[in-house]
Amino acid sequence: MSTKFDEASPNRWHVLVACFMAYAFDAMDFMLLALALPAIIAEFHLSLAMAGLIGTATLVGVGFSSVLIGWYADNYGRKRALVGSLMIFGLFTAAIGFAQDWTHLLLLRFLAGLGLGGVWGVAAAFIREVFPARHRGRAAAFVLGSWPIGFGFAAFLARFVLPTYGWRALFFCGIGAIVAAIYALVFVRESAAWIADRESTPDVKRSVSVRELFSDELRLTTILGTLAATFALVGYWGANTWIPTYLVKERGLGTASMTTFVILLNVGMFVGYQLFGWLGDRIGRERALILSFIGAVIALPLYAVTRNDTLLLWMGPVTALFFSFTGIFGAYFAELYPARVRSLGAGFCFNVGRGLSAFAPFVLGAIAARSSMSTSIALCGAGFGLAAIFTAALARVRRREAPFGRPSAVQLTRE
Repeated sequence: MSTKFDEASPNRWHVLVACFMAYAFDAMDFMLLALALPAIIAEFHLSLAMAGLIGTATLVGVGFSSVLIGWYADNYGRKRALVGSLMIFGLFTAAIGFAQDWTHLLLLRFLAGLGLGGVWGVAAAFIREVFPARHRGRAAAFVLGSWPIGFGFAAFLARFVLPTYGWRALFFCGIGAIVAAIYALVFVRESAAWIADRESTPDVKRSVSVRELFSDELRLTTILGTLAATFALVGYWGANTWIPTYLVKERGLGTASMTTFVILLNVGMFVGYQLFGWLGDRIGRERALILSFIGAVIALPLYAVTRNDTLLLWMGPVTALFFSFTGIFGAYFAELYPARVRSLGAGFCFNVGRGLSAFAPFVLGAIAARSSMSTSIALCGAGFGLAAIFTAALARVRRREAPFGRPSAVQLTRE
């Protein structure tokens, strides 16, 4: 079965819409926690470190999800994996509204994370398989650019729900992910490239295993890709988990003002996704990634030391412009792996990176308790600096190697 079938059919647009919706709800879910944290801390009398562990529990679940959902997507199909991920985190996020203590929050966030981590790898593989190379970077950036839209929508909900109905009602809104699951179930067809690969593989070799990611041909790619994602996400989650609380506790903003700041921050992030997605197609994925990381290294400390509220308001979207690396990773990681292990490989690098970055909210919360949140947010720039170093190392490896008879990822991004 030719992969051109997907490229010429309406299915790729249904894939685009379904993945866009799925990733927006994925983002909304993460942001609901960040926005609800000040109220949760007050209700359960939590320390900043204990509150940070709730975010950590989510990311630990995400780390497991990258392997479980990635394995399922490569063995049983992209569509099933996407629908399953949405159902899992939609239901468990809504259940958080019934939590009675801190341990309930930890458990339910971990379970929600088992679904949250699956969306990114499946979406990256799906886009790689239904769009031609010349449009792939922009398609991936558009889909993964739904992340700031999900963040912004969560802030919009919080503006009206939190003051009147409380944080529990905010988590009930997470059930909206079921809408994206229904759309994918009804309109999306399975990837023709995945079907063709399965049909061309002998039965005895069809089962996909994580061990394949550490074969001689893929080991260094997997290790460097995971390290690049890990440190980028250390910086990202460290900043984004605590920025709402930082704005309330150290800048004295009320809930309504804080949500306005967060909405504008996510406008900047959405613009960044489109800008760096376009740059990725023009100058290569690695160069675009490194530029975004360097921008974050510079912008985050400046944001953290800004004291004027008006300047802080506009510094938010400028800083978030450089948080757009996940869009480029979506196209880049999917190009590093053959179809057989594409969802597993891309998801492994990104979501194991999320899992390894899980303790960033906890550690930075502990640092904030001893010094200040502005110090913790400024330190997140170091994570982006290390991500730039590992991305440059991965770029050197990819220029030297072109496995599976394919052009290197650098060549692919210039097609």
